[in-house]
Amino acid sequence: MKGSYLFIISLAVLFTACAQEKSESKTTVVKKIEIPAVDTNFTLKDYLGENKNLDTQVENVFNALDDTAIVAQLIMPAVGRLGQTPSTIVKHIKNRQIGGVLMLNGTKDEFKKWISQFNQLNDSIGNLAFLYSADAEPSLVNRKIIGSKKVKKANELKDINEVKEVAQIISDELKAIGINYNFSPVVDMSPNTTVGFRSFGAVPANIIPWSNEFIQTTQMNNIIATAKHFPGHGLVSGDTHKSLQMIDGEMKEIKNYPTLIENGVLSIMVAHIAVKNNPRFDTKGMPSTLSPEIVTHLLRDSLQFKGLVVTDAMNMGGVSFIKNANSKAIDAGCDIVLMPLDAGKAHSEIMLKYKNDLNFKKKVDASAKRIIRMKIALGVL
Repeated sequence: MKGSYLFIISLAVLFTACAQEKSESKTTVVKKIEIPAVDTNFTLKDYLGENKNLDTQVENVFNALDDTAIVAQLIMPAVGRLGQTPSTIVKHIKNRQIGGVLMLNGTKDEFKKWISQFNQLNDSIGNLAFLYSADAEPSLVNRKIIGSKKVKKANELKDINEVKEVAQIISDELKAIGINYNFSPVVDMSPNTTVGFRSFGAVPANIIPWSNEFIQTTQMNNIIATAKHFPGHGLVSGDTHKSLQMIDGEMKEIKNYPTLIENGVLSIMVAHIAVKNNPRFDTKGMPSTLSPEIVTHLLRDSLQFKGLVVTDAMNMGGVSFIKNANSKAIDAGCDIVLMPLDAGKAHSEIMLKYKNDLNFKKKVDASAKRIIRMKIALGVL
């Protein structure tokens, strides 16, 4: 009887081990995706224009992807101090769960090494090349990228020529590392102490022309520029890193965006700021990142923005308390979920809704195609 009991226990252990091995094997990519060749003659200037050849190339690449890889395009975790470890990013790459990485708080040499490592791994398993981003604002770049060339902070710049010079220095640093996506400039007003020193708002009349100069110089260097923090972080009193902030009534900083959109800024970051007492764009207590009223109705429809919409970091206090925040951000109209609390869980969350909600699937597909279009325009595919 005792021998039979031990035999049953042994079988249970064997079955458990087999089940674990089978489960783990599911997280490893075994089939390489064959990505079709694309035309490398496109530039960032082609992204917003009408171009049937580019449209065709986007469709060809999109159709080569499975559902897992499509959803992955929308997820961008961070690596570095305050981000994930390189080994965690490697795991996400092998599981085909991400489409880009934010280089967050590290040295130039570290970032360059990691990007090379990630690129080689992506190539080996057929993943699409990544968008590599950084918070390379004039006021933060020397803190975020240790060893980068020193530049003046945004609120210390004296004229538009200095803005152009700083944008060029930063772009040169990013290109040397392999970063192709800059979450800058800050186009907020200056009163808020969290973002004020990071913007050109010390003189309000400078915000639009100086932001535009920074954007144009950045994008001429084949790096995506990002206007942030939509719909405006400068006139709220608190810090969205800690908690949800509120715009009460009129969104006075919206006026900073139309000229930048008209002049071709390729990315806009949405802040974790709610809007109340606004008859057209009330967010109903939700942060703007999760609000169709702000992302779709205001930014996409009213302001006619056609570029990439990226969330502010999803681990911030202004949004991290909300259940299913990642899929809600995509449902609201965002293209890229930045720094989810767990990229693997974010992928699973979005994938579940992708497979069960046709309207949501259409939004994910549209976002993935916008991201693929940007990758082709950058020349990274």
